Amino acid sequence: MGEGRAAYSGCVPPELVYLIIGLGLLLATVLPKMLHGRAMSVPMVVLGFGVVVGLLVPGDDPMSPILNAQATAHLAEATVIVSLMGVGLALERPLGWRRWRVTWRLLGLAMPLCIAGVALLGWWSMGLTVPAAVLLGAVLAPTDPVLASEVQVPPPTTPGEGGSDVEDGDNDEVRFALTSEAGLNDALAFPFVYLGLFLMGRGSISDWGLEWVLWTLVGKILLGAAVGWFAGLALGRMAFWSRVPLLRLAEIGNPLLALAATFAVYGLTELIGGYGFLAVFAAALGIRSVERSHHYHQQLHELVEQLEAILTLVVLLMLGAALSAGLLLELDWPAVLVGVAFLFVVRPAAGWLSLLGTPDLSRSERWTVAGFGVRGIGSVFYLSYALSSEYVAEGLQLWGVVAFTIVLSVVVHGVAATPVMTSLDRLRRGRSAAA
Repeated sequence: MGEGRAAYSGCVPPELVYLIIGLGLLLATVLPKMLHGRAMSVPMVVLGFGVVVGLLVPGDDPMSPILNAQATAHLAEATVIVSLMGVGLALERPLGWRRWRVTWRLLGLAMPLCIAGVALLGWWSMGLTVPAAVLLGAVLAPTDPVLASEVQVPPPTTPGEGGSDVEDGDNDEVRFALTSEAGLNDALAFPFVYLGLFLMGRGSISDWGLEWVLWTLVGKILLGAAVGWFAGLALGRMAFWSRVPLLRLAEIGNPLLALAATFAVYGLTELIGGYGFLAVFAAALGIRSVERSHHYHQQLHELVEQLEAILTLVVLLMLGAALSAGLLLELDWPAVLVGVAFLFVVRPAAGWLSLLGTPDLSRSERWTVAGFGVRGIGSVFYLSYALSSEYVAEGLQLWGVVAFTIVLSVVVHGVAATPVMTSLDRLRRGRSAAA
């Protein structure tokens, strides 16, 4: 035992880690009901708890994303794919061009504008190289499906609980737009992360530009979408309609199918070269499309939601502890300007422009969708993934601005979500009563 204890000298004792995680889980368990309807979110409290832990806990080997880029990338990767399965299972609206037109505009117009805007700010304000600026734009591009649950669609319901119509769960266009955007842009930012890395390490763009367009931008997206959709259809048909009773998991009520689908689809897609994030989200939509109103979707979603909460908690605790361990040491005023300008100018302006002329949203709803691009776990993954590459030299600078932007987003959007959505709901009820 003495030798074992000695091995931990200089770092946090494992018993203390268990205690911290246990207390964090207790917070995550009791806080949702305590904070319901208040201008404060669970991620805000957990992140603050992580900062306090980092300040109080002894040890000189913190679990910092700077020092442990690969470990952080894997943890954030698992968190993102689990959350994407949960988001896909929660979306009740059938996939379609007209039904999802607000989402397509956010992805096709707002996201590229955000990447370009952040890249320009990073190059001009922070003095980043063009490749590093492009990488920063791509890292901050994905919105988060977890950290502002107030602006997301509710969990799956069955007729008689959420209404008789299968679309009742997400006929709120604001919540649907923000949720579906978060489900898809986690994958669609990946080509631009690769673009930044290619600019850093693969020489002239003429040597790889066509490959990036045809394969990295188009081919891997199509492959991920196809593998995920057809895998989801196959698993859904097995669970609901299989002729073999033991395979009709919906009747048995075993929700482990959700996790099996998440990890198997992700692993298969990545092995064959597609985007696994997109595949997991598409698989969830495929499963949901087979049988929309079955109570089994609630069981699947509840299991995923529990695991998602645990993984998100660990990431936020780690991020909070890293903040107090020097993650923001390289943060300066130009980097602060980038984060503030992105959240309060670039994203709202890009979102507003992309949604001009859409009949599905009122003026106030359009501003809400444009403003609530919450940043979070996806950005942690992408930056950790990129810093695993030997090409990136501006790691501390990038971590400073990304961590600051995430924290600012968690606080600002966490405080604003409840009052803004309450106000929107009140306006809608007023319009309905007047009509």
